[in-house]
Amino acid sequence: MIRVLVADDEPLIRAGIRMILTSAEDIEVVGEAPDGAQALRLAAELAVDVLLLDIRMPVLDGLSALAELPRTAPGTRAIVLTTFGERENVLRAITSGGAGFLLKDTAPGELIQAVRAAATGHAFLSPAATRHIVDSLADGPAAARGERARRRLAVLTARERDVVDLLGEGLSNADTGARLHMSEATVKTYVSRILAKLDCENRVQAALLARDAEL
Repeated sequence: MIRVLVADDEPLIRAGIRMILTSAEDIEVVGEAPDGAQALRLAAELAVDVLLLDIRMPVLDGLSALAELPRTAPGTRAIVLTTFGERENVLRAITSGGAGFLLKDTAPGELIQAVRAAATGHAFLSPAATRHIVDSLADGPAAARGERARRRLAVLTARERDVVDLLGEGLSNADTGARLHMSEATVKTYVSRILAKLDCENRVQAALLARDAEL
């Protein structure tokens, strides 16, 4: 069983997430926390596999809790739940080691998929979250970023570049496959190879490169 802790200051949100996750036979919600400080304490006490972490919470916000998680509960992987309203939050979430980034209106099946991915050591970024992150970071000195991105993308084959361009649009693997007339499994293989070639940790970083290269 995947042991999950839900941290959100809104009881209705916690209840909704619990209901979704407990519909999966391999997931158990072992606790809830209304703030980041309690989330850190419970994650360690309850041997939590995956922590669903809201950003805006009292006492200790979700991003501060995320930064502390490797010290207090090193075996716990965190998925950040957010609306991506501020650029600073997006930057901190990406760089603080979250195992997933989901919007609060994420489909139930996608939430379950994200928890399973995090529990097995993988990162999960929904297409909607990818689009919000890319859009949030699309400003700045465009010319310099664009040139750096184009140099990094030069190592890709033409087909790999087709795939990474669609990542930049926030498309899922299934939608990318439909657009390029490939199976979803083939797209997954391409994405893994692309991330290795570009030395990117996740598809959001590759999507940002694709977007920067077009600036």
